[in-house]
Amino acid sequence: MAHLNLWDVFVVLIAVAGPPKVILSFARLAEGREARELRRLALRTAAAATVCGVVVAMTAEPLLHLFHIGDADVMIAGGGIFFVYALRLVLDGHADAPAGAPDEGFMALLLPYVASPLAMTSVIVLAVTRNGWWWPALVALAYLAVVAANLVTMLALTYVLHWVPRTWIEVGGRLLGLLLAAVGVDLAIVGLQAMGIIARSGHP
Repeated sequence: MAHLNLWDVFVVLIAVAGPPKVILSFARLAEGREARELRRLALRTAAAATVCGVVVAMTAEPLLHLFHIGDADVMIAGGGIFFVYALRLVLDGHADAPAGAPDEGFMALLLPYVASPLAMTSVIVLAVTRNGWWWPALVALAYLAVVAANLVTMLALTYVLHWVPRTWIEVGGRLLGLLLAAVGVDLAIVGLQAMGIIARSGHP
C-alpha cells in the first residue's frame, strides 16, 4: 500500500467511517430526542472522533513497535471485532446502547461508526505504510475531513429525520450489518494472507 496517495486514503476512510456508516446509527438514536439534543450529540461525537483519529494516526507506528504488533495482527483483530458487532446488528436489528443510557447516545454513536474498530484499524494501517512523521499527519488530515463530512451529514439529518419511516431505518440497519460483516471477514482474510496462514488468490 506504499503507493497510496492522500486521495486514496480519503476514499478508504470514507468507505469505512464516512456518512453512509453514520446515517443509520444516528437515525436510530434520533427517536424521542429533540433536534437541539441531536445537534449537541453530533458536535460531541465529532470532537471525540477528531481527538481519537489524530492521536491514533500520529502514534500508530511507535505503538505497534512498542507492543511488537504487525499490520496483519491489527487487521485480524479489527476484522473480528467488527464482524461481532455487525452480526449483532443483523440479528437484533441494533447494536447500540439503550435509549435511556447515561451517555445519552454518545458512545452508541461514537464506537460503532465514527471511531469504530474498523476506522481505527484503517487509520493505523494507512499511517504506517510510509516512513516519516508527515505521512501520519496527512492520514490524520484525511480522517478529519471524513469527520467533518459526518458532522455536516448529522446536522442536516436533524431537519429531515422526522419524515423517514422507522421501518426503513430498521431494514437499512440490517442490510448495512450484512455488508459490515462481509467487510470484517475480508479484513481478517487479508490479515491471514499477509501472515502467510492462508494462500493469496492466484497463488498455491
